[in-house]
This record gives sequence, structure tokens and C-alpha cells, in this order.
Amino acid sequence: MKKHNFYAGPSILPELTINETAKAVVNFSDTGLSVMEVSHRSKEFVAVVDEATELFKELLNIPDNYSILFLGGGASTQFAMVPFNLFVNKAAYLNTGAWSKKAIKEAKMFGEVEVVGSSEDRNFNYIPKGYTIPQNADYFHITTNNTIYGTEIKHDIESPVPLVADMSSDIFSRPIDIKKYAIIYGGAQKNLAPAGVTFVIIKNDILGKVKHHLPTMLNYQTHIDKESMFNTPPVLPIFAALQTLKWLKKEGGIESAHKRNIQKAQLLYDEIDRNSLFKTSVDDLEDRSIMNICFVMTHGNEDKESAFFDYASSKGMIGIKGHRSVGGFRASTYNALPLDSVQALVEVMQDFEKKY
Repeated sequence: MKKHNFYAGPSILPELTINETAKAVVNFSDTGLSVMEVSHRSKEFVAVVDEATELFKELLNIPDNYSILFLGGGASTQFAMVPFNLFVNKAAYLNTGAWSKKAIKEAKMFGEVEVVGSSEDRNFNYIPKGYTIPQNADYFHITTNNTIYGTEIKHDIESPVPLVADMSSDIFSRPIDIKKYAIIYGGAQKNLAPAGVTFVIIKNDILGKVKHHLPTMLNYQTHIDKESMFNTPPVLPIFAALQTLKWLKKEGGIESAHKRNIQKAQLLYDEIDRNSLFKTSVDDLEDRSIMNICFVMTHGNEDKESAFFDYASSKGMIGIKGHRSVGGFRASTYNALPLDSVQALVEVMQDFEKKY
């Protein structure tokens, strides 16, 4: 039976990425060594980082005044690294979920944090609107996609201050205007690579303004100066990331990925809206994520939740259980998920409706 991987992260990767990485684990670039044991300063691996950097720039149209970093520590380390490097007097944050809250907690260690909007009043099932970004803030931080709650900011915000975005779960899923952002960061384990590497896209002139001491490893300039090689980077995930970037280019780039993602999401949302047993967890249509589609049983059918999970699992649906804080179900439709997996899930939902 074919397995359909809807895990929210670590998540599905392109077959090309898995196959090429598996080969490199045995013999990397005809060195006779595994990619896991080759020097990160060898010409073969430096070439991997260089090519991955260039593909980042090409696919996202990143100008020359930005740097691309490949770091360890996950997006959670970036929650502290951002204020370490940018916080002078005050920061502004939009609170759209669990990851936003963690970022806000870290920023508050540096001083005043203004939360300009929050959707916590309805368990984060919408994106706040109508907020005002303070012009005296050092930066404004957003989380563009919320894996737990199924909401997404699907446009580039106009900000009067430097804009920082955690794009862990929707990077490369839609075109973005890089010039509107000071920093974009994210863990790789959604749309890029296995867990272990963190990407940071950073506008160079945003740095050098803080007055406090910066620990060497938490200073972006350290990693820019050493081209992500100040210490040993996570070589295997970086190699895998390169394969995903190659695959993405081969498949037509970001515009094509966006079209496929819209198609997959619309197919599943249409079924959720049609099916008498299911409803979406997100109030506003415009806030529905195209990466993480969250849904629950309709009123009066809550007792069927376990039965549907068991039935879907028996049909090869993997990773559809919703996060414990919202319950229900979650289908993550990242770039590498094929359309036929979504079609298979829709058929399972239709068959389950007929049974009950």
C-alpha cells in the first residue's frame, strides 16, 4: 500500500532529495567518503554550500546586498538571535500562535516588546488585522505560517520598520518580495531538508546597530564573514537542501510550486467545506494556510474522530493527527507532496462520509 505523508515536520521530501542524499551517504562526489565524514572545508563540500547559496538567490530573486546563512540551532535559536542582533530600544511582534509566543518570550529579555495584534482570543484561528506597527520599533516580527493552527499570511506586509519573518513552514511555497524583509529565517524540516540546518536570509546593512555585547556564535556578522563556516555546519542537511533546491528549479521554480500548492489546498478545502462530517478550524477564508490544512469533525460528529483516524491510517494516510492544542486533523501539503496524495485523502473522506 502506498503511504501518503502528511506529517507537519519533519515532513515529506522530494524523492530526488532522498535518493541523492542516500547515495552521498555512501560516496560523496566520488571522494570515496560519506558526506557525513568529509571535511566541511573540502573543495567538494564548499562547492555544495556555494551552489545552495546561488540557488537560494536565483529562486527567491535575492539581491546582492543580502547574505544567505546555513546555521545550526533551529528556528528556536533565531528567536533569541534576532533580538540579540537588532534590539536597541523596542521591538514589535504579531502574535499568531505558539511559535510567535516563543519568539516574543525571547525578545522580552532585551526590553520593551509591543505586541501589535494577537489572535489568542480565539485560539489563533485567524490572522489579526487592522493593527498599527510602531514607527519607533527597531523591527517588526511575524510568523508567516502557523503549522499548529492552519493560518497563513499569504502576502508581503508593508512595514515602516525592518520586517523580520519566521518562514520555517512556507518558504519556497509562494513568490515573495525579498526587498520588503530585513531577515527571513526558518528551520529546514518542512519545505527544504531534514532537521538540523537553519537558513537565514539577511539584509547586510541591518547589522551593527546594537550597543550590547554579542556572543560570537549569536552574531550574524560572524557567520556572514565566514560564509557559514565559522564552525562545522550541519553538512548532511545542507547537502539535502541543495538537492531540494535543484528539484524545485527543475520543477519550474517558485511560481510553479505556488500553483501546485494552491491546487492541492483548494482540492482539500473544497472537500472539507462540502463534507457533512468535517469543518475547517480557521474562521476566515483568506487566512487559510496552503501548507497546513487543519480540520475537525462537525458538531454532533465529534465521537467519530478516532474512527476516522483509524480508517484513514488503514488507507495509508500518515501524519494527519492534529496538534494536541487544537485536536482534529492536519494535512500538511508542502511542496514535495504530490497531488495524488491529496486526492487519496479526499477519497478517504468521501468514503468515510458514506459509511457514517
